[in-house]
Amino acid sequence: GGRRRRRRRRKRRRRRSASVFYHVLSGELNLRESCSGIIEFRRYQKSTELLIRKLPFSASSERFAQDFKTDLRFQSSAVMALQEASEAYLVGLFEDTNLCAIHAKRVTIMPKDIQLARRIRGERA
Repeated sequence: GGRRRRRRRRKRRRRRSASVFYHVLSGELNLRESCSGIIEFRRYQKSTELLIRKLPFSASSERFAQDFKTDLRFQSSAVMALQEASEAYLVGLFEDTNLCAIHAKRVTIMPKDIQLARRIRGERA
């Protein structure tokens, strides 16, 4: 006898449009709470501006420098270079930290992930 092949029916998944992330009520654009973090995350990924405020960073770096030598003055371009380098370092560290969390089958980063990332980078013994 001949065997009949069984066809599996797959439910077609409806393609989600932008309306999943936004819904419009009376002309206003409201973000769903569950998606607002994703949208904010993507916005910061696309941007290139500095994320730490300039005045608090400048004050902190000058206070930090006072521990090494008093009566130091900073050019504004030097403070900007410090801030660029600091933010680049932190972004790279958080990328490595996220990889450590993913390797541990987690989506939330923890202090132990930062410690492991720094240890692997050779920053900390």
